[in-house]
Amino acid sequence: MTTAAPVDRPPHRVGPHRRHFLAGLVGGLVACGLRAPPAAAAGEGLRFVHAYGETVLPQPARRIVSLGYTTHDTLLALGQPPLAIRYWYGDHPFGVWPWAQPFLGGAEPVLLAGEVSMEKVAALSPDLIVAIGAGISEAEYAVLSRIAPVLVHEPRYSGYGTPWDVMTRTLGRALGRSGRAEELVAAATRDFAAARARNPAWAGQTAVAAYHTGGETGAFTGVDTRARFLEELGFRLTAGVTELSGPDGFYVALSPEDLSPLDADVLVWISGLAAVPDLAALPMRRTLTAHREGREVFAGPLVSGAMSHGSVLSLPFALTALEADLAAASDGLPDTPVATAVAAGLAP
Repeated sequence: MTTAAPVDRPPHRVGPHRRHFLAGLVGGLVACGLRAPPAAAAGEGLRFVHAYGETVLPQPARRIVSLGYTTHDTLLALGQPPLAIRYWYGDHPFGVWPWAQPFLGGAEPVLLAGEVSMEKVAALSPDLIVAIGAGISEAEYAVLSRIAPVLVHEPRYSGYGTPWDVMTRTLGRALGRSGRAEELVAAATRDFAAARARNPAWAGQTAVAAYHTGGETGAFTGVDTRARFLEELGFRLTAGVTELSGPDGFYVALSPEDLSPLDADVLVWISGLAAVPDLAALPMRRTLTAHREGREVFAGPLVSGAMSHGSVLSLPFALTALEADLAAASDGLPDTPVATAVAAGLAP
């Protein structure tokens, strides 16, 4: 069954949309009179092996265009505001969400919304284009490389599947700031470890990050940042979601008649909306043991955005916001209220 992706996820461009995008790239490059950059000599510069080959930076990058839907978070954390940011969703200045706003430091990046204007990108004279998590094809990568060196995901990950720590270390190396990258990774890792220590019961319990939007209900799979967030806290996916997961897809839609794969020790609803009457009224949700025993958590627009960005800045933010509710939902006591579920009208 073909379904639309949940609203708070980068769109997959297929068919005519991809052709139009690629045509726009080519047209823009022709208009700018750009040619393929000369290849770096063997052994020189910073080398990055990725899904589309190898990119070589002659020196650490400083003028960066961020085409990945969430890569600006990591660049900001590393102290390098990008020249331009790819708009994803949400109404925040320069497309930067609250957890990363303080790291702008007065910078005002160009916001790239809709079709990417190659004339605009080329006019910024970047020395690096970060397209990890941008969903670009190999043909698009080749065209973008005529403007500047381009980074995409490593071969071992899917297009949107680069983990937060790998992203941080990769961009840290590209900026010549590997030391800072390690500090950031260590700090976030300590946050997760401390939360696990405070909540030892999470180890081995199951948890699912689920969605209900446009009449469709589903779960985020193990390659997705929302599921990985729960895994880093000690939880594991239910067998039902694991069995339905593929190697590349980041979510799986469920039959409206059977939501049993969602029946976890903790069920986290991811929503871009603060009010969810259609979810609260969903008949089959009420058949879940997780609902009857008060084990649901509601991640509204800001917290779900943090989980969805899945960055070294946003994940500690999400952890701070959700820890108390995750603990309440997982304590084995049905009468313990879960504040977010109560506020969203999801409590039994």
